[in-house]
Amino acid sequence: MSPMLAGALALVGRGWPVFPCIPNGKKPLGELVPNGFHGATTDIELVTRWWTTYPNANVGVPTGHPTVDAFDVDVKPAGTGWEAFNRLKRADVLPVPLAVVRTPSGGLHAYYPGTAQACGSLPKHFIDFKAAGGYVLVPPSIVDGRPYELISERPEARDQLNWGAVKQFLNPPRPITTAPRRSTTGTGIPGLAAWLATQTKGNRNRGLFWACCRAVENGATESDLDELVRVIIAQGLDEREAHRTAADAFRTTRRTA
Repeated sequence: MSPMLAGALALVGRGWPVFPCIPNGKKPLGELVPNGFHGATTDIELVTRWWTTYPNANVGVPTGHPTVDAFDVDVKPAGTGWEAFNRLKRADVLPVPLAVVRTPSGGLHAYYPGTAQACGSLPKHFIDFKAAGGYVLVPPSIVDGRPYELISERPEARDQLNWGAVKQFLNPPRPITTAPRRSTTGTGIPGLAAWLATQTKGNRNRGLFWACCRAVENGATESDLDELVRVIIAQGLDEREAHRTAADAFRTTRRTA
């Protein structure tokens, strides 16, 4: 049994679908999976046939539920994502990952429980996020002669990564002229709630994070943010996502302060 087949079968044993990628590369092996990562499977017999035919094929895994979301720190000639990664860690925006994998470029993949979040990228910060609709190569895959290597595992870790909070922290929104000014008394929750009620699809999560940060700066407690969460849920934001964004905003603002 080749190391690649052994690695693929180990993941299938976890319930993760896998698919073959070209040896020493990242693209799906079209001869076997013409639909790319959509052809991933947990069928042991099919997986065995794939890697018997191509013993050196790299192992790919679709990201998002039911596998993992992957936070990707890039290392490129133009720069690296390590500075952004360290800022996020210091601000406690990144939860403890399920696993950390060193990538062939010298970067890393941090795995988190898979979600329905969309993939994303912050090119300026050399950071990528692979979730629903994406895929990653996993150990023992090899690219340009260098392997993906498992550095650590924390199977007990359960916190999901909030990609919206990562984006808000690294690319904070510009001041919004229509937003309420900071209240001179109390936390300013009513004014912030009124502003949130005007937010439309595409700016709800971003607006909630901004409003929660301003409220905490003005003395709000974590429970005070529930009013803002209720308002944005009424505007159509997913309840779990709204509570997670408010908690991330509270933690990030308190940590920064």
